[in-house]
Amino acid sequence: MRSIIVTGASSGIGRVTAEQFLAEGWIVGLLARSADTLNQMAADHAKAIPLVADVTDADAVEAAFGTFQEKAGRLDVLFNNAGIFAPGGTIDEIALEDWYQSINVNLNGMFLCARQAFRIMRHQSRQGGRIINNGSIAAHVPRPNSVHYSATKHAITGLTRSLSLDGRDFGIACGQIDIGNARTQMVQGLVENAVAAGQQPDPTMAVEDAARSVVHMANLPPEANIQFMTVMATTMPYIGRG
Repeated sequence: MRSIIVTGASSGIGRVTAEQFLAEGWIVGLLARSADTLNQMAADHAKAIPLVADVTDADAVEAAFGTFQEKAGRLDVLFNNAGIFAPGGTIDEIALEDWYQSINVNLNGMFLCARQAFRIMRHQSRQGGRIINNGSIAAHVPRPNSVHYSATKHAITGLTRSLSLDGRDFGIACGQIDIGNARTQMVQGLVENAVAAGQQPDPTMAVEDAARSVVHMANLPPEANIQFMTVMATTMPYIGRG
């Protein structure tokens, strides 16, 4: 029986992806801050393990991964998904606290979770595993007024490449999925802001399509890896954008 930890599992892409893995019979660690939501999800799924933790808290992340290892026996995959989109603006308008929070959640949080996953995968019996980082279309081209978000997602690409390289000797694969405008609560907020400003919002796609792509990456055999996958709303302005 295969196992995965999904961070940011209480909502959006994380929640839908976790539910997809549970439907396929995986043991799923649900990692997020919302204890009530995680416990409700776990109540409906015998193979769900709630892991209440803030990804920016190194001790909490270590404890959560340790709990999962004890209960599941091993960790096959990490979907490193938790992230935020802080209030936007030009660089002189973005509050410093929003910049620091973006770095802390989107970069430091992914680093801390990847660090624990790598450690477990390196030392577990039948060494190896897979880390899937949630990048973004913003890891390639930014949307306007998002320097904080774009900078962190570009950094995730560097994290992905480094983990791929350093994981080779230990059977640890790392790939990145760059998702464009899945209809999460965060994207819906951006759509509503565009409409309120009299602008045409970008096209969106179902969250389930992004989740199925993550499941596909996770189900590959150890000798195969999708290094980078882009899945996006068909007509969104990505090619040629900017």
